[in-house]
Amino acid sequence: QVQLIESGGGLVQAGGSLTLSCAASGRTFSGFAMGWFRQASGKEREFVALTRWRGGRTYAADYADSVKGRFTIFRSNNGNTVTLEMNSLSPDDTGVYYCAAALSVATLSQADYWGQGTQVTCSS
Repeated sequence: QVQLIESGGGLVQAGGSLTLSCAASGRTFSGFAMGWFRQASGKEREFVALTRWRGGRTYAADYADSVKGRFTIFRSNNGNTVTLEMNSLSPDDTGVYYCAAALSVATLSQADYWGQGTQVTCSS
């Protein structure tokens, strides 16, 4: 059974940091694109960051403009864990963060595999 288990959400003050992790199991995800989306209350889900497989054990990263320079995403050596380091958080970053995995970047927003979501709340 494939599972994506997220951890690391919580409450933080503006300017603070949080690290989210997503552990995938049930199959090999090393060749998959994996990333993070978030959904604020009353808003649509939006892209945050992703890692895409470049071959071997190397991955490239892409970010939404709103998080560039503040967030860093990376994969574990076996490719089954994706981590999102979030710095300089602001209240605009508040929302439920979802991990996703798909065979290609193009389909990540409609991914076959999703985590259950983890709440990130940033207070001003």
